[in-house]
Amino acid sequence: MNRTLVIAGAVLIVVGLLWSWLTQFPFGRLPGDLRFGRGGMVFYFPITTGLVLSLAISLLLWFFRR
Repeated sequence: MNRTLVIAGAVLIVVGLLWSWLTQFPFGRLPGDLRFGRGGMVFYFPITTGLVLSLAISLLLWFFRR
């Protein structure tokens, strides 16, 4: 459990440091991401982005466990 928490913390630090660079990727604006706006309210549901990130994380975990 300790190793998992350290790795998760390191990943969060790296993502935080690279945030301005990571925002240039189209995640969150992929076809299939739903965005509805009316008045001053916006509802956003990133279906495709969630699927792509889930697939990427699953492949990474599968690769590192082999």
